[in-house]
Amino acid sequence: MKSDSIAFGVAGIAFGLIAGWIIGTQQAKPAQPAQQAAASSPSSSAPSSNTRAAIVDDAKVSALKSVAEKEPNSAKPRIELGNLYFDAERYDDAITWYEQAVKLQPKDANLSTDLGVCYYYTNQPDKALERFDASLKVDPKHVKTLLNIGIVRAFGKQDLAGATKAWEQVIAIDPNGPEGQAAKRALETLKSAHGGSEPKPGA
Repeated sequence: MKSDSIAFGVAGIAFGLIAGWIIGTQQAKPAQPAQQAAASSPSSSAPSSNTRAAIVDDAKVSALKSVAEKEPNSAKPRIELGNLYFDAERYDDAITWYEQAVKLQPKDANLSTDLGVCYYYTNQPDKALERFDASLKVDPKHVKTLLNIGIVRAFGKQDLAGATKAWEQVIAIDPNGPEGQAAKRALETLKSAHGGSEPKPGA
């Protein structure tokens, strides 16, 4: 990582501030950081978590799968299945159902972003960014998507300039909201890691 290693040496601090915001939108409800899994570093095989993963309700899963089979053109049971697996940190399973739902409901930025988050958690940062780009085509000011772009660029791609740009967009759109505050903390962390200067490409 060359001199970027200085910045990423404080990744633990950064995650403590913003990890809760690499999140799924989960039915468009505002997510609380304490209830979400922490973001994984690029070298991790699985995301770390400050809380225990939810246990999948097998009966509910079976019922939803039955509905999905009977309703092949309905995104709803597929989204619910994806949410159940997301909460249980079974991201590969969540991807299966979110991908099906996105095909049926391509104009849903929340759903698209949930899928992108799952890609990141399964060590697919490029696919995550592609999916986030699709979310922004639906809603260019989707702050959760922009916040997650910053996190994936910073910790998945070591692209501090790209992360800075994304987080600045979040602040410009929603400076006083929870995502805007998280973006401010993230930028402050990166800035302090670079001796008080803004991150530069290749710095």
